[in-house]
Amino acid sequence: MWCTITLVHERNKILKSSKRMLQVENISFSYGRGKKEVLTNFSLSLEKGRVYGLLGKNGAGKSTLLYMMSGLLTPKQGRVMYHDTDVRRRLPLTLQDMFLVPEEFELPPISLISYIELNSKFYPRFSKEDMVKYLHFFEMGLDTDLGALSMGQKKKVFMSFALATHTSLLLMDEPTNGLDIPGKSQFRKFIASGMTDDKTIIISTHQVRDIDKVLDHVLIMDNNRVLLDESIAGICSKLLFVESDDRERAQSALYTLPSVQGNFLMLPNTEEEETEINLELLFSATLAMPDKIAAMFHAKKNEP
Repeated sequence: MWCTITLVHERNKILKSSKRMLQVENISFSYGRGKKEVLTNFSLSLEKGRVYGLLGKNGAGKSTLLYMMSGLLTPKQGRVMYHDTDVRRRLPLTLQDMFLVPEEFELPPISLISYIELNSKFYPRFSKEDMVKYLHFFEMGLDTDLGALSMGQKKKVFMSFALATHTSLLLMDEPTNGLDIPGKSQFRKFIASGMTDDKTIIISTHQVRDIDKVLDHVLIMDNNRVLLDESIAGICSKLLFVESDDRERAQSALYTLPSVQGNFLMLPNTEEEETEINLELLFSATLAMPDKIAAMFHAKKNEP
């Protein structure tokens, strides 16, 4: 019996390991000597086939973390492993399989066709046909002069190029900043259309309402630790999100935020009710009572 259980545990361990795409192992980083560390002894593990929402307060280190995941910044201590390869080595095999869309960037004043010809060669799985498809989500085409675009339009083009590279890892820092309301709606459809079982997308943002419908996993970080690392399904199985003016119900809520019609309530989901996640409410609750959230979702992970 012991051998059978051991074999099952080993098989599960191997299966879980095969799903892991990127591991952040005890990294520390600061922007120069004598400056406060942005991240200290920070660890995180990401699996393939998921759309992660990376949430945290200003200064929590989200952007820094994305840059270290892509190998553009090097940790003072620790390492970031992508498919068992240290990203600091900047190997072509690694670089051609990941793409970072930073919050701020510049595009050269050339035609989009020229841009594609110059840059697509670095990504073996780039698809011009898919590039056209993704541009259409934003009501744009290939006949575009990059120098004549607004920042929001440049972001749409750059994100379309990023998705068309078909890298296994796509990192996006505040992708909806600069987009108008129709653009934010288009963004959600755009992300859903480009997702596959072999791709991992990480979206770091403060605009939680722009991404809550496309995520299937939530990461909330603060003070050099991950406060919440859970799938949307796992969160909604334990928590119920409602809007109500019922004072009695509000008193039994785990956390509340005022709304036009009363309060947004986060309640224990004791009856296994179907619910849509309220990411803003969850984020505020996690920062306000991190230990309680950790006990709900990570008790087993913390057990020896």
